[in-house]
Amino acid sequence: MVLLRQLLGDVLRRLRVRQSRTLREVSTLARVSLGYLSEVERGQKEASSELLASICGALGVPLSQVLREVSDQFALAELQHAPVLAGDVPERERLPIAETVVSGALPDSVFPEVNDMVAA
Repeated sequence: MVLLRQLLGDVLRRLRVRQSRTLREVSTLARVSLGYLSEVERGQKEASSELLASICGALGVPLSQVLREVSDQFALAELQHAPVLAGDVPERERLPIAETVVSGALPDSVFPEVNDMVAA
């Protein structure tokens, strides 16, 4: 099972490393302890929305961008580890894309960025 806090921590760490920033620098700018930020990045602690906003501010990245990336990663993990079986859901409750998920391919019009990640 994929945990949201782990994906969030991975995205935050990747952004920080991509900027060649240290944990100490980001923790100081975000006004959070170095140890706590480290635990958030390792997916060991759940960060509040206020803390996430502060970390994103320190990284100079909009919170919406971080959440979008986490959402994309979560969708990819769901597709890889827990495929939706249309037969398990009554037809009246099925999402329009459920049938295509069973076949393992999504139409290009649905989540194109996820299709790109799955193809890679």
